[in-house]
Formats: sequence, structure tokens, C-alpha cells
Amino acid sequence: MLLFCSSSSGQDALQLFHKMQTALGGADKIAQIQDFEQSVRAETWDNQGNPHGPVRKRTRWVRPDHLRLDQVGPDDTYVLYFDGTAGWEILPDKSVADLVGGELKFAQKYLRDLNLKLWLADRDPTYAITSPAPRVLAITDKSDRSGKIEITLDPVTSLPVKQTILSLADPSNPVPTETRFDTWETVGGVRFAGSISIFQDGKKLAEITVERTKVNSGIKPSDLAIKPPNLSPVMSQP
Repeated sequence: MLLFCSSSSGQDALQLFHKMQTALGGADKIAQIQDFEQSVRAETWDNQGNPHGPVRKRTRWVRPDHLRLDQVGPDDTYVLYFDGTAGWEILPDKSVADLVGGELKFAQKYLRDLNLKLWLADRDPTYAITSPAPRVLAITDKSDRSGKIEITLDPVTSLPVKQTILSLADPSNPVPTETRFDTWETVGGVRFAGSISIFQDGKKLAEITVERTKVNSGIKPSDLAIKPPNLSPVMSQP
């Protein structure tokens, strides 16, 4: 457990981090989650504020590093599988490609930034935890200092209020993205946000409603690696 000092001491950062963990249900409860599935729907807007259309997304993850994303939306329908090292993607035109270059980096960062991994950052020596301001945690991947994630906590509940990351949706033009959390619900003893808003440069890009969250339902890594026969996203369990 290695911490770097900042405007507050490393010990203060760790104490603040533990407050967040407790508010979320406790580190042990979080660590007991071996698989996770979440389905969401979202209304989206472009950078000019024009409606971009609805998006549906299904995220599945098996500890430690198996990830599957199935998404349906205007101009961004795809399927992605990543095992922590390599993977594949089904593109909107239904062509299949190995994850390489910017797409591989996107998958690596998506997995690295998954909340269930960040919430146990104090148990992973590859992360550094600091507190650059009151009620603010900064979590950094030591191998990529540019990927800092800042989490602002509610002063009363110690639950995350917002999270700021460097978005790699367009790998050639990374931009800061702010995610705001609300309407928390408890699943498997751990709290998850039920509504999520995403902003870039102060402009709302997405309003997300969580439709279902499941944990420890017995997902196997081999389940996630199966390519759909019709090469279309699988939005619900068969």
C-alpha cells in the first residue's frame, strides 16, 4: 500500500478513502463481488447541445480482468470483449477486429477505471492515493500518471458526488470528463449510483438511468468471450 503525499498527508488521504469505502458498504463487501452486471439506458447530446438519441448499454465484469460491453446507440453500436491482455470488438458495420492501438488502450483504461476496482485501490500497490483538496481523493495508476481520477465525496454521507477522469473515447483527443452520481441503491451489500450524469466542458453529454445491477450471479469468463452469432449486441440474458 503505497501513498504519495499532497496538499494533505498520505494518512489523511487513506482515512478519507476508508470513509468512502465504509459509505459504499465496506471494503470486505466490495472485495466479495466476483462478478458484476449492469444495464443502463441514457439520453445523450452532442457537444452543441443537440439531442443525439437514446443509448442502451450492458456491462459485465468478472474479477479480476474480464470485461464485456454490449451497446446499442446512434453511431456507436458495438460489442467489446477484453481479458485484461487482449480481446476483440464488433464494430457498427458488424466487422470483427482484434483490440489494438487506441481501442486496446480504451479497453485497458475502461477496466482500470471500473469503480469496483477503484474502490479497492488501497489493496492494489499499482495505484497511488492522494487527497489534493478537502473531500477530494485522487487515484493514479503509477504506470500512467496522466490517468488521474479525482473523486469528490459528499460532506455528510462520504459517498462519491462526482468523479473526474481523462476521457479516451477519442484516443487522439483525450478530454476531461466529469461524472456525477445520485440516487444510490444497495445491491449485495454494496451501494451503486442509480442515476449518473456525464459532462464535458460544462456541457451535459448523457443522462443515465440504471435499469438493473446484479452481483455474484455466477458469470463465467467464458460466457463473456462468446461472440454473438448475429454479431449484434446482447442486451439481456438469453
